[in-house]
Amino acid sequence: MDGKTIKAQIWDTAGQERYRAITSAYYRGAVGALLVYDVTKAATFENAALWLRELRDHADGRGAAVMLVGNKTDLAKQRGLRAVPRGDAAVFAEREGLSFVETSALDATNVDAAFETLLTEIYRAVSRKALAATAAAADDEARAVGEGQAIQVSSAGDSGGLTARCCAF
Repeated sequence: MDGKTIKAQIWDTAGQERYRAITSAYYRGAVGALLVYDVTKAATFENAALWLRELRDHADGRGAAVMLVGNKTDLAKQRGLRAVPRGDAAVFAEREGLSFVETSALDATNVDAAFETLLTEIYRAVSRKALAATAAAADDEARAVGEGQAIQVSSAGDSGGLTARCCAF
């Protein structure tokens, strides 16, 4: 992306209750997440709100890029097993400020797109934070020595030092 190689570390907690005790350690410091539910099982979608709250509590707060992913669309199409309407998921995603996509891991529909979209969001967010930090540091530096302030300059061999005034530009 932008001529840079992006590396991601992917953790799959499988959404299982038995992993709940250790997920906070996985979330800590996370800058992005795919929140995946099964379009054929309503309970997995209902639990998405709980997982999102836990993610936001332990990751980078609201700063983490999160994508809601409805998986197993192949079963919904082939066997008519859809239990979660696409519109319901889209409304939830919009309300929570999440990007949203439906996928099929079985036939690879939108899987690459989900990862690419999330990684792009993370890259942009991290880049914005880096730019903001650089700008803040430059502002701090500019405020450190104001126009007309005296600056004490001394060298290793100079016992008295020199005094100069900052110039206006």
